[in-house]
Amino acid sequence: MFSRKSLALAVGAVTFTMAATTTQAANILLKTPIAFNSNLPALGTPIVKVANQLKLISGGKIKMKIYEPGKLVPPLQILDAVSSGKVNSGYATAGYWKGKMKAASLFSSVPFGPEAGEYMAWMYYGNGLKLYQELYDTNGYNVKVLPCAIISPETSGWYKKPINKPSDLKGLNIRYFGLGAAVLEKLGAGTVQLPGGEIFGALEKGVIDGAEYSQPAIDKRLGLHKIVKYNYFPGWHQQATIFELLINKNTWAKMDDQQRTIVETTCKASMADSIAEGEASQYEEMETMKKDGVKQMYWNQEMLNAFESSWKEVAIEYSAEDPMFKKVWTDLSTFRNGYDLWEEHAFLPRKTH
Repeated sequence: MFSRKSLALAVGAVTFTMAATTTQAANILLKTPIAFNSNLPALGTPIVKVANQLKLISGGKIKMKIYEPGKLVPPLQILDAVSSGKVNSGYATAGYWKGKMKAASLFSSVPFGPEAGEYMAWMYYGNGLKLYQELYDTNGYNVKVLPCAIISPETSGWYKKPINKPSDLKGLNIRYFGLGAAVLEKLGAGTVQLPGGEIFGALEKGVIDGAEYSQPAIDKRLGLHKIVKYNYFPGWHQQATIFELLINKNTWAKMDDQQRTIVETTCKASMADSIAEGEASQYEEMETMKKDGVKQMYWNQEMLNAFESSWKEVAIEYSAEDPMFKKVWTDLSTFRNGYDLWEEHAFLPRKTH
């Protein structure tokens, strides 16, 4: 009889403990400032879908409240805000932290590739994710990082006049992102990294002579085509761009295994959905902008050679200056060198029509 009572008490204690644990792990609210307006397709829309899915899949145990750019934290301060605990999560892209960590841009976009499929292969089945987290850990940031969206190529800039040779870039002041900006600086241009909402005004006032931001469907929403008419392709500087969900590590530690898996799996699903949305959103907008007088230009080979040559110089310089950049770049390059065998045999060349 004593044994039965003891067993009943033990079972009750375990049940109570499990219930308490479940209660403790419930009610996770991720307050999430975002770096891109939530209405921008494949750029801001993914995190809205993630927020909806997290609530649905978790049965309400994980909720995300989204704050539009600048409403709670300025876009370029999101990493610091999440790390310090001012907010417990944020959505941005690692290229925004280039000034803090040179290697950060390698987890956002890389000139002349990789493209989306190769990038995800390195992230999930190479050393990408491990190195991504190591970047933040070794630089003292108290964050868990998850790739949470990806888009395919962007356009490589809107200009007021044609750019036919490298010397045409000299003296221009251009809004440019990530490692591509360093390439343009090598060619004599000045660059600034403005949030999307500030680009139109800067072009209108003549503060900048040109700008790149994202894909045509996104650039159109910013109204760039109303001011400048020469839109250049291909997006040599961003053949694919990854966006990240940052979660404060203290918040991450409070989640149980199921909750963490829900967040990780939802972000992985967002990677697939965002690239599909981006690919489906471009052609109609490009046709519309043609009617508005936009000239869709393709860089001549001299320009592409100049961009690629300058990028190789930047990669060598950054590797010499920053051990983490060298470590990541070496690993990514090794992966890509192996991937080349598959890529060269499996994929068709670019269509010429």
